[in-house]
Amino acid sequence: MTQQAGGGVVETRTIEMVAERERHGHPHNQFTLWFSANLQITAVVDGALAIVFGAEALAAIIGLLIGNILGGIVMALHSAQGPRLGLPQMISSRAQFGVKGATLPLILVVLMYVGFAATGTVLSGQALNLLFGVSRPEFGILLFGGMTAVVAIVGYKLIHLVGRVATIISLIGFAYLTYRLFSTYDVALAFGQKPFTISTFLLAVALSASWQMTFAPYVADYSRYLPSSTSKTATFNYTFFGSVIGAQLAMTFGVLIAALGGNFLKNQVGFMGELAGPAFAAVAFMTIVAGKLTVNCLNAYGGFMTMLTTVSSFSNQRTISQAARMAYIIGFVAVSMVVALLASADFLNNFKNFILVLLAVFVPWSAVNLVDYYLISKERVDIPALYDPNGRYGAYNWPALGSYIAGVLIQIPFLNQALYQGFAARMLNGTDISWIVGLIFTSVLYYVLARKRQSVPDGMILPDGRKA
Repeated sequence: MTQQAGGGVVETRTIEMVAERERHGHPHNQFTLWFSANLQITAVVDGALAIVFGAEALAAIIGLLIGNILGGIVMALHSAQGPRLGLPQMISSRAQFGVKGATLPLILVVLMYVGFAATGTVLSGQALNLLFGVSRPEFGILLFGGMTAVVAIVGYKLIHLVGRVATIISLIGFAYLTYRLFSTYDVALAFGQKPFTISTFLLAVALSASWQMTFAPYVADYSRYLPSSTSKTATFNYTFFGSVIGAQLAMTFGVLIAALGGNFLKNQVGFMGELAGPAFAAVAFMTIVAGKLTVNCLNAYGGFMTMLTTVSSFSNQRTISQAARMAYIIGFVAVSMVVALLASADFLNNFKNFILVLLAVFVPWSAVNLVDYYLISKERVDIPALYDPNGRYGAYNWPALGSYIAGVLIQIPFLNQALYQGFAARMLNGTDISWIVGLIFTSVLYYVLARKRQSVPDGMILPDGRKA
């Protein structure tokens, strides 16, 4: 490990802007980070769900690819903000929503991170138990939680290093599992089992698009250390292709498993071990742990940053002590481990449904953020004002908040999920186009309301008051 900012191994930066002298790295590191975060077992489940919900295999693969591309574009546009701003994603959203108004979606964001982290901890805990031959579930959950906490505390550089190592492990592991899949099953039988329907096709699109958009609230956290001169196109491309390729490979694997009738959805970890075979089951378990460790560290790191953004908006903090930083991370990981330890199978299924409902909050949030940053503010941000509720951006920006709330509400009639089906979705024979409606409606509404916004600075204003 090379030293982090401030001379130590442990990262010291949190919600403040990263100074230019501390910037480092190359945008190609974004590829390995997001490739490994997506080529993992939960993405396999996401692909398998397209078959469970009734899609034909080839249509599901194509639909998932379209959704990954569309959602990946939104996600990568957020990543491109990192080098320019040098800020965590949720801090920069204060420029749209106001210093305190930006906290509105943050509580739901934290809940989502905890849910994904708990689910990942359960799966990785099972893999670690099987890897070490331990029967008690607490062993794997506590071990994996401890690994997550250590990596998240050390911070940015170690997270990227884990991503690079996990990319190699995941590529080897999934290549072998794919070989086993093709040698064990007649994969051609997966196709043509069901008729094509537009509703199941669009559902596959929604599954992968929503998957990509869940990264939006923290994707810039992992590009903000890049030099400000870094090409936006390079940052976008490496993030986009890493995330889309990794997710598509995993989801296609999930489609084939589900279409061929495997018991993957009943016992994900066990099925992967059985598919690998007794001699190489450890390869499957290591692949699961490597992929989940990367994304769980992102959840813990992004979760603590989100909590800190919420608290600091009311306490007017601009920096935080190292001890407090560690406490936030350990607290987040501890909560996710408690949820994992207490969770039954039914609880996890219900929580996943809850997570799917929460996805509706990300589409309008992304719409407001991207329209403002690229079309209204045109990449000009007053950094000091992001920490001052009495400054340029104020405590609350009502046009942004109103557009956001309207964007959430407009999706309700179009939702078709386990917990709720809207009347518009029923009229469309179960087709869920809520995220498309939310994205277009919110983008147009906010642009109309904000196109003459008076709070846009003439240029980028740095922490010391200078213009960049």
